[in-house]
Amino acid sequence: MVKTTVSVIKADVGSFPGHSRTHPKLLEVAARRLKEAEGSTIIDSYVTHCGDDLELIMTHTKGEDNEEIHKLAWDIFMECAELAKEMKLYGAGQDLLADAFSGNVKGMGPGVAEMEFEERGSDPVLVFMADKTEPGAWNYFLYKIFADPFSTSGLVIDPSMHQGFTFEVHDVMEKRRILFNTPEESYSLLAYIGAPSRYVIKYVRKKDGTVGASTSTQRLNLMAGRYVGKDDPVMVVRAQSGFPAVGEVIDPFRTPILVAGWMRGSHHGPFMPVGVGDANCTAFDGPPRVICLGFQVNNGKLIGPADMFDDPAFDRVRDRCCELSDVLRAHGPFEPHRLSLEEMEYTTLPGVEKQFKDRWEDLPE
Repeated sequence: MVKTTVSVIKADVGSFPGHSRTHPKLLEVAARRLKEAEGSTIIDSYVTHCGDDLELIMTHTKGEDNEEIHKLAWDIFMECAELAKEMKLYGAGQDLLADAFSGNVKGMGPGVAEMEFEERGSDPVLVFMADKTEPGAWNYFLYKIFADPFSTSGLVIDPSMHQGFTFEVHDVMEKRRILFNTPEESYSLLAYIGAPSRYVIKYVRKKDGTVGASTSTQRLNLMAGRYVGKDDPVMVVRAQSGFPAVGEVIDPFRTPILVAGWMRGSHHGPFMPVGVGDANCTAFDGPPRVICLGFQVNNGKLIGPADMFDDPAFDRVRDRCCELSDVLRAHGPFEPHRLSLEEMEYTTLPGVEKQFKDRWEDLPE
């Protein structure tokens, strides 16, 4: 049976005003280009934005890391970046770290989350997109979704989930990976993913290898060797029939956790779940946002989307995020609002430190 691949590829190719939102003309160009590719390169597509990031959602039968699919996305980003430059949009092409495509967009700037699977009788797929944060922002939620029985009741009452899941964790600093099985290795898993700036969950699978979740793990600053903006990750999650139910997947987002990013990629802030219409970061360039679009996948066709966070059930967490924002903003340039010095090494702060390195004097004995 031919397998379906869902590819979500994103990039910040220019925004207005500042790092606030993606211009409608860029969305129009991307949607038109993907529509032209339907029936040949891809089966179906959907284009949206989260804050200043252009999000391409595509289905096809070519598998993960396919050169043709990645080149299609790259060419669209390049075309949109040129338009952004003509319009003098802010940060035009900032996520495109290469001048020419080289077979795969990984390592070239754009974020990528893909999964290939054999479609079930009914296949709900949820696509999460974030702005003003880093890939490790998904760690907490993926643990709650696939490993916490107090969050996902199916881990207790659904026999098909009793075996648990396997988490593939990437060390983005050392470029290595490790697998943890839950529930038996839950504590060991937490020892690592509790440090989301370095250890990032890439995939979650059933014990038989069936994929349940895929994320983008690209760290722009590590690839570029300088601060070029936050990574703004994406994630794809399958639901129901042996996986957590749709409601179990999105329920953990009612807890306002703190993530790294926000203004200048240098601050901790609450991760606010919003509908697409509210995915525009304004207050101190934030706070960090997350949107979720739900689809049914039918022979590669995308039925939807449903805007999953456009729901009054999430009003309270949004209010709490605003309260936390007030508390953190009152810290100004002090930690823990500002990131730790170790994480600030990947921002613009080293440029300040360089100016004063010769003015330090040794203390007398």
